[in-house]
Amino acid sequence: MTSTTGPGADPAPRPKRRTFSAGYKLRIVAEYDAAPAGEKGAVLRRERLYHSHVVEWRQARDAGALKALTDQRTAPVRPKPHPAEAEAAKLRRENERLRKEVARKDAALEVLGKTHALLEQLSGSAD
Repeated sequence: MTSTTGPGADPAPRPKRRTFSAGYKLRIVAEYDAAPAGEKGAVLRRERLYHSHVVEWRQARDAGALKALTDQRTAPVRPKPHPAEAEAAKLRRENERLRKEVARKDAALEVLGKTHALLEQLSGSAD
């Protein structure tokens, strides 16, 4: 017989992340917005929420995105992009980075060429 209170046993089960329905989020945002200035904190404490929850939910509501009110961390697993698509995106980003680098070097070479020409002109006029 094994003991659940032994030295290696975890006495508490792993906590489960809370999930909130879109209706709950809308109700809490409305209640928070309607609360007088001194009572807003009481709403948050009662529901065990943070101000950032309300801010995020309000932004989603104002954007008209009820779908955005679903918690993406606990939403069904999103399909991973095909490896070829991921590789193509990586190559596009690298290509853009290299284009910017080449443009920067071209600009530096142009400035260097103009400086060289100016110095030659100055040394020719000094003779």
